Amino acid sequence: MVTHVPAEAPGDERGALLAFVEAQRGAIRRSVLGLTEEQAAGRPVPSELSLSGLVKHVAEMELNWLRLAQQRPNEKQRSQETWADSFRLVGDETVPRILDFWAEVAAETDTFIRHEVDSMDDTFPLPPAPWFPEDGRCSMRWLLVHLVEELARHAGHADILRESLDGRKALDLVAADVG
Repeated sequence: MVTHVPAEAPGDERGALLAFVEAQRGAIRRSVLGLTEEQAAGRPVPSELSLSGLVKHVAEMELNWLRLAQQRPNEKQRSQETWADSFRLVGDETVPRILDFWAEVAAETDTFIRHEVDSMDDTFPLPPAPWFPEDGRCSMRWLLVHLVEELARHAGHADILRESLDGRKALDLVAADVG
């Protein structure tokens, strides 16, 4: 969906990147607007993805990248055995609770970038993984661009899932969200 995402001020790189991150967060949040828990957990296409699982996944994904950048342990770190649980609600998890959790993560990401990062050129180590270079590092700028990339990819998934559930398209949900 084409939207205009303004920077907070000319030359404000942090504000511009955070605005694009927030625009993609909003697209995913709107995908569950007005759905019941059962509808949000539905899998209307031949995929294991549901909207509620997608929302949980992006919330945990953002937390993981934030903790990597902060160089702090991730309190929701997934193992191979629990990886699938990052794509579905379990126990007493609900869409509103996951959205609240994600809002906390988003606020922490924004505060970290705005107030704790000295320079967008500051780097942090990438975790060991076959898809990352050995001893790789990335900048805070890369982190925000990567969050835009990840969230936008999943916003597209959310668009397809939502339209498959009830025919509502992204622009319909924007209109419903703003009244």
